[in-house]
Amino acid sequence: MHDKKRKNYNLMVGGIITGLMLFFILVGIFYTPYDPNGMDATAKFAGISFKHPMGCDNFGRDVLSRVMKGAGTTLGVAAGTVFIGTFFGVIVGAVTGYFGGILDEILMRVNDAIFAFPSILLALVFISLLGSGTYQVVIALGIAFIPSFARIVRSEFIKYKNMDYIKNARLQGAWHLRIMFVHILPNTFTVLMSAIMIGFNNAVLAEAGMSFLGIGVQPPQASLGRMLSEAQSYLFRAPAYAIFPGVVIILMVLGFSLLGDALKREE
Repeated sequence: MHDKKRKNYNLMVGGIITGLMLFFILVGIFYTPYDPNGMDATAKFAGISFKHPMGCDNFGRDVLSRVMKGAGTTLGVAAGTVFIGTFFGVIVGAVTGYFGGILDEILMRVNDAIFAFPSILLALVFISLLGSGTYQVVIALGIAFIPSFARIVRSEFIKYKNMDYIKNARLQGAWHLRIMFVHILPNTFTVLMSAIMIGFNNAVLAEAGMSFLGIGVQPPQASLGRMLSEAQSYLFRAPAYAIFPGVVIILMVLGFSLLGDALKREE
């Protein structure tokens, strides 16, 4: 009973926070109070006011407008990362979990070798090869996220592939691809959705970290990590410049974490 209440609480709070963040980002796609990259020399380090609710940065750019665009950029990078990781992770996990044998041994040893490296470190390796930039970050992080999704899907396929309804489908002559992606994959939905929420959580933090280091999203494009990097030299002069992007990162991560935890408790 306690776990059920906690699951419902996490689902409700996580859903509310994530919904508000998505609404904030959606508004930023179509409208921002000012041009996010527009500079105003007379508004440098302007404080919080009705005109600039989050103040202005060292170039006189409106922080609210940049946070709205930056949050969209960060979520876009996270979405692209999770899509690549999920798509290829599901294929690798399904093939290895369903067929097993030598194919499973080869692919999973490669997967384990990649998984042994922290995702950020692995992404840095790919960034060094691909160069810095938004699309490069998506590809690098996406590749780094494949092993975790592959392991999760593989374990689910191993659990389901010898069940009676799967054996019955084989006896009726169903193709392997149909069994894998019509009969088995839908049963992994809850586990996979939990992994996707955690993946969004990790991808947001990874993008913020890489952009903060200067190897992710490049100026003048705004992202939450990029804004934190730009604000670090002005923490005492313009604290709002760093506080508001940081708060949005915390809320995004908290929302995805709570949703992931709620879905995990349904397993």
